[in-house]
Amino acid sequence: MTGFDPAAHDWRPLRGAAMPGGLGIPWAKKHGDQWLYGLLTGPEHANPAGVIHGGVLMAFADHGLSFLAWEAADRGPCTTIQLNTHFLDAIQPGEFLELRGEVTRRTRGLVFVRGVIGARDEHNIRDAGAVDGIWRVLRPR
Repeated sequence: MTGFDPAAHDWRPLRGAAMPGGLGIPWAKKHGDQWLYGLLTGPEHANPAGVIHGGVLMAFADHGLSFLAWEAADRGPCTTIQLNTHFLDAIQPGEFLELRGEVTRRTRGLVFVRGVIGARDEHNIRDAGAVDGIWRVLRPR
């Protein structure tokens, strides 16, 4: 465990937006005009090889990018229709996941988003995943 304390680095927990399946509470931080999303990892997130399970990374990416899609849709309901994930490096339990993302295109019914997942310890961050996807903006019928 690296002992990274997100609260000591101006991150705030999003207690009302817990990750599904008991994966944990996401964190958020404003950096300039961009929102960053984070997740503390632990041994409970590891696969049998001892590194963070790819499914945890995908769920975290979906959750974090959904916040960006929601904002782009004027805070209207959205649902993921496609999520592409590229694993770049293994993440050790105890590293803090950090998602930096952006909306690349918005139409009336779709939001296109991409991002990079970083793995942070107390002193460094490295790219560990790249994600992109499409969200459908839900409209009343």
